[in-house]
Amino acid sequence: MQRTIWMVAALGVATATAAGDVVEIGASGDNTLYEDFRGAWSNGAGSYMFAGSTAGWAYRRALIAFDVAGSVPHGSTITGATLRLHMSKTIAGNQSISLHRLLSDWGEGSSNALGEEGDGAPSQPGDATWIHTFFDTQYWTTPGGDFLADPSAAAVVGGVGYYTWQSTTDLVADVQTWFDNPAQAFGWVILGNESTWTTAKRFDTRENSVIEFRPVLTIEYVPIPAPGGIALLGLGGLCLTRRRRTPAR
Repeated sequence: MQRTIWMVAALGVATATAAGDVVEIGASGDNTLYEDFRGAWSNGAGSYMFAGSTAGWAYRRALIAFDVAGSVPHGSTITGATLRLHMSKTIAGNQSISLHRLLSDWGEGSSNALGEEGDGAPSQPGDATWIHTFFDTQYWTTPGGDFLADPSAAAVVGGVGYYTWQSTTDLVADVQTWFDNPAQAFGWVILGNESTWTTAKRFDTRENSVIEFRPVLTIEYVPIPAPGGIALLGLGGLCLTRRRRTPAR
């Protein structure tokens, strides 16, 4: 009976480890790049961020980052990742909105746009702008942001509501990169349809007053088994072996 109990306990640990764990984390930073070659506008402390193009065909690009290393146990393997955003205003129909991994660090200053926030506010020290990574002393290599051309994920966004960018191989790879190398956790730029005008979507940020509307990154991961769990698995294996080798009476 004791051998059976040990064996079942060990198998229980193995099953729990194989299933993995899930954590939901909020954004550590977000902002909007307002197309302006002076870098005069930003919205680091705003309640909203924008992606797409305006009625005047001016681009808006949202930035978002997450502290993955501070939220997932050391040594874990990322197996899934989904991003949920709340889109709160638009006059455009269905648009494809894509996530692209950023290649440069960027900032979130104290700029806070008024009203609907579509035009931004005067850039403040540390803000990301169309030309700056950190206003007004550090710059993107390419105006509009430095990011991978190929999207990590995409979703069709229509009317007001919640939208989820489902887990993909590239999305998981992004999150694993940020987990393994926190100094490279620059996040994603969120791109809308920039091929025509009046396509912009407004998303709620981590500063939004409605907590439920704030961005959420859901991460699935498999942690390293605890030393006690590893020992228990080994003991369970020994019990199995011993039981099989005991001759029937």
